[in-house]
Amino acid sequence: MLVDVARLHVIAGRGGRGAVSFRREKYVPKGGPDGGDGGRGGSVWLRADPQVRTLLDCREHPRYRAPSGGAGSGNNRTGKDGEDLIVPVPLGTVVKDAETGEMLADLTALGETLLAARGGRGGRGNARFATPTRQAPRRADPGEEGEERRLEVELKLIADVGLVGLPNAGKSTLLSRITRARPRIASYPFTTLEPNLGIVSLDEERQFVAADLPGLIEGAHRGRGLGTQFLKHLERTRALALLVDATAEDPARDAATVMAELAAYSHMLAEKPRRVVLTKADLLPEGLHAGAPRRFGMSDALIISAHTGEGIKTLLDALWRDLERDAAPDPPKDRARDQVP
Repeated sequence: MLVDVARLHVIAGRGGRGAVSFRREKYVPKGGPDGGDGGRGGSVWLRADPQVRTLLDCREHPRYRAPSGGAGSGNNRTGKDGEDLIVPVPLGTVVKDAETGEMLADLTALGETLLAARGGRGGRGNARFATPTRQAPRRADPGEEGEERRLEVELKLIADVGLVGLPNAGKSTLLSRITRARPRIASYPFTTLEPNLGIVSLDEERQFVAADLPGLIEGAHRGRGLGTQFLKHLERTRALALLVDATAEDPARDAATVMAELAAYSHMLAEKPRRVVLTKADLLPEGLHAGAPRRFGMSDALIISAHTGEGIKTLLDALWRDLERDAAPDPPKDRARDQVP
């Protein structure tokens, strides 16, 4: 089960208290103050970890408290610092302040961290308060309280290509054909209830990650059919493959429905490079494969069969070209045109 939303309560450790102590040595009846400082409280960090796939642990254990610092002691000994607490989260986790809604971090890089709650400083021991006029202070500071915050964490999957379409358009079947992923496949709608990821290997040097999203329905951008929970995972993709069942009553209308939902959710999704793909070519009457895209009014569409493998290589090569174009640097600007007169 993909758990992609959770709320956390993080509490950093309190700083240790400072010590009130005086030096006691033989023949030194009135030794000076030697109370040490308290140790720093432990901080709470969030760290992007590739071994973590979901936010399930965060949902089941939403409260994280770091240890407090140790108290100072005599002979100017500083208390032990509290150990930092590191909470692993999946790559692609967005962290927000639950009270203000402010985005604090977008953890997309391996090992990237966020200081979620800073540990409190240790209190000063009485040795810190000694002055020429006050040589035996009996004052020491308590440690500072650690920060306490409530956070909202949301996972947005990181994939190069998103497979989108209406329910039962063949997305899961295609993913199982081009990767080692084994999503649930059946001949009825809404078989896929959560996103699936797989690595596509064209050769040793050409690889990309594909994500199979649950089927969209009209009104998905408003949350119908849990659409908003799935559409957010497309935001990080670099290209889209819009899968349409070639045996449907009106494939062109189905493609338009999906595009409308993408555009209504985010104009950025509608502007991503995309390939319209007619699926289930093996179920079309013989002799209609080649002319199907034009007959459906979709002349730019590719036609494939995940069952027989027809058109798969052509599709993958086309998706790779889209990714290469997306990764290419922007052309240099015409400096003369950009100069201010």
